[in-house]
Amino acid sequence: MNRNISNQFRVFHRYLGFFLAGIMAVYAISGIVLTFRNTDYMKSEVAVSRTLEPGLEGDALGAALRKRGFKADRTEGDMVYFDGGSYNKATGAAEYTELRLPLVLEKMNNLHKMHSGNPLFWLGIFFGVALLFFSVSAFFMFMPGAPVYKKGLYFAAAGFLLTVVLLFV
Repeated sequence: MNRNISNQFRVFHRYLGFFLAGIMAVYAISGIVLTFRNTDYMKSEVAVSRTLEPGLEGDALGAALRKRGFKADRTEGDMVYFDGGSYNKATGAAEYTELRLPLVLEKMNNLHKMHSGNPLFWLGIFFGVALLFFSVSAFFMFMPGAPVYKKGLYFAAAGFLLTVVLLFV
């Protein structure tokens, strides 16, 4: 491989790495926090008052409240009581408590979990493409005959195999 091409990939890899450092830090922190999303770790209780469509019942009420596995505890007249709150079928008023992360962590997690309907979806696409370039360009930074290149191939293969094994565990 031409040494000039190798040096050019080093330059692109270096500056892209510096540019991506902030984004990678956000994704790393939110990824760690998301690991504990099924727990109450770092969450605090927040009182919520919302007006929903009147007359909701059962699964429709759970969907409107965005609560998985929603189950009403009891109904008394127009009032539906559920874990942590209540809903008035006549007025649509819902009052309940929910656990939320601090605002900054919540925003980071939303960025991490974004989808194509999010206005910043292009950031996720850019980040994915940049990381793909970042991982591929590493192989163009060293001459193929160099010992560090061969050792790098072994580490890359080990990382790939570990990921495949973990996908099926």
